[in-house]
Amino acid sequence: MTIDESDIARLPKVVLHDHLDGGLRPATLIELAAQAGHDLPTTDPAELAAWFVHAASSGTLELYLETFGHTVAVMQTEAALRRVAREAAIDLAADGVVYAEQRYAPEQHQGGGLSLQQVVDAVQAGFDEGIAAAAVSGRTLRVGTLITAMRHADRGDEVAALALANRANGVVGFDIAGAEDGFPPARFASAFRALAEANFPVTVHAGEAAGLESIAEAVHVAGASRLGHGVRIVEDIAIVRPDGGEPDDGEPDVGAEAELGLLAHWIRDHQIPLELCPTSNVQTGAAGSVATHPITLLRDLGFAVTINTDNRLQSGTTLTREMTLLADEAGWSLDDLRDATVTAAWNAFIHHDEREALVEDVILPGFAVPAAGRHLA
Repeated sequence: MTIDESDIARLPKVVLHDHLDGGLRPATLIELAAQAGHDLPTTDPAELAAWFVHAASSGTLELYLETFGHTVAVMQTEAALRRVAREAAIDLAADGVVYAEQRYAPEQHQGGGLSLQQVVDAVQAGFDEGIAAAAVSGRTLRVGTLITAMRHADRGDEVAALALANRANGVVGFDIAGAEDGFPPARFASAFRALAEANFPVTVHAGEAAGLESIAEAVHVAGASRLGHGVRIVEDIAIVRPDGGEPDDGEPDVGAEAELGLLAHWIRDHQIPLELCPTSNVQTGAAGSVATHPITLLRDLGFAVTINTDNRLQSGTTLTREMTLLADEAGWSLDDLRDATVTAAWNAFIHHDEREALVEDVILPGFAVPAAGRHLA
C-alpha cells in the first residue's frame, strides 16, 4: 500500500524545527536583495531556488550554513522581517501545518540598527498578519517562536533574557544554533541555568555535525527538552546479527537486535524528542539517504521521532514533501506519519491542555479523514 501525496498534503501537520531565515520565497529574496543592494547568484526565482538546494547539498554543515549569508543579509529592516514572517506563516498554513515553531536568531538581524526587541516585535507582527491571512483562506495555524542564540557568539545570557522577556509575546522556547562542532552547549551554561530557573523550555541543535558528546551536553548541561536533529544518537546503537555479520553487507538482517549504549538508553527512556529533518540531514552528510535515514530505525526502536523541514529554501522542501519521501522511500505508513505528528504535538512548547486539544481536536480527526483516500500500489 502506498500513500498518495495529495492525501499527505491534506493532513494536519506539526513542525517543530523550521528556521525563519531558511524559508524565504525566492521571489521575495530577490526583491529584498534589490532593495538592500545585496548581490545574489541569480535573479531568476527558479534558478535561485535550484542554486540554494545545490549549494546546501555540499555534504557538510559548515558549507550548508554559508547559504544563510544571502537570506540574513536581506532581513535587516522591520519591513523585511515582517514580510518574511508573514509569508512564512502563509506558506506553512498552505502546506497543512496547524502548529509551527519558527526559530531565528535576533542577533543576526541588527545590521540595520534594530534593537533585539525591535527584531522580535517585527517578526511577531509578521506572524500575526500571516496567521490572519491564512484564516481568511480557511486555514488555521498557530505559531510559537523559538529565540535562538548563535553558538559562536557570546550573547547567550542576553538572548536568553530576551526570550524570557517575550514569553507573553509569542516566544515559547530557546535554542542555540550554528556551527556545532567546537562550540558546545557548555559555553551557554549560565543562560541555561537562568532559563531553567524561569521554567522556560529549551531545545538545542545537537547530534548533527557533532556526535554523542554534543547530545549529552545538550541534555545534561543545557537541560534540553528536545534535540534539534539528534540524528547521530545512532552512533550509540549497535545492530548485532546472530551470524556475526555486519549490517548492510548485502545479507538479510534476520534476527538482528539493537544494543543501545547508555546515552541512547537515556534519550529513549526519557522519550526526549528528536527533531529529525530527513532531507537536510542528507544534505549535510548526517544521513546517507532518506531511504536509509536513521529516523526509521529510531522509530522502530521506540524513540520519540518527529518529522521536520529545517530550512525549506535550502532543502527545496515542505513538510508534505518530507512525509511523502518517507512514505515512498522508507516505507512509512499513514499510521507512522500520524504517530510522528502526534509525538510532535505532544512535545510542542505549549501547555499540556493546549497540546491535548491540538491532538484530540485537530490531529487525530484530521488523520482519520484521508483514510478512504489511500491508494494501493
